[in-house]
Amino acid sequence: MLAAALALALPLAGCVSSGAPSRPTGSSRPTHSTTIRPATPSGPRDPQFMTMRGLEGVIGVTERELVRQFGQPRLDVWEGDARKLQFTGRACLLDVYLYPTSNSKSPVATYVDARRQSDGQDVDRAACVAALRQR
Repeated sequence: MLAAALALALPLAGCVSSGAPSRPTGSSRPTHSTTIRPATPSGPRDPQFMTMRGLEGVIGVTERELVRQFGQPRLDVWEGDARKLQFTGRACLLDVYLYPTSNSKSPVATYVDARRQSDGQDVDRAACVAALRQR
């Protein structure tokens, strides 16, 4: 019986903490690794374009044309060959998503999303575009 208790106690002894933090030894290596791969461009494709009244002059245009309309973006995020530009004003935030197409050298706007700055609630996209153009 004593031998059985010792057989169970020995493997558990390694789990007991002395309360002092353990220090890694020079030869210890992490048991897992994280690999971060950069996004790879997928090349031109033909994405679907959002169609909504009031977004004329936004959908289908390049970054240069968007900056001309709304000023410098607050955010400019690339993910592979896709791009998100965020424009801000008092009334709203406008996120514009640009993708390369087989017909354009530069990515063009294919989709927009709009929300209030105060609480992040969705707002009318066309109204946000109009408000940002009036700045």
